[in-house]
Amino acid sequence: MDQPDEAYCATPERPEAAPDEGPPFAECVLCREPTEYPESVRGSTLCPVCEWQEAQRTACSG
Repeated sequence: MDQPDEAYCATPERPEAAPDEGPPFAECVLCREPTEYPESVRGSTLCPVCEWQEAQRTACSG
């Protein structure tokens, strides 16, 4: 076992990223990043990060 196995040491090829499909996504009202919601959703939309931070703020405020 002096030589390493070639399959073990080889770096796998990265698959090409699939193009984003689906409706155009709404922007986060706080950071302008895309959200998980389509643009047709009414109300203030938040990206997953801002949504999580907002949930922490409201959980600790009371």
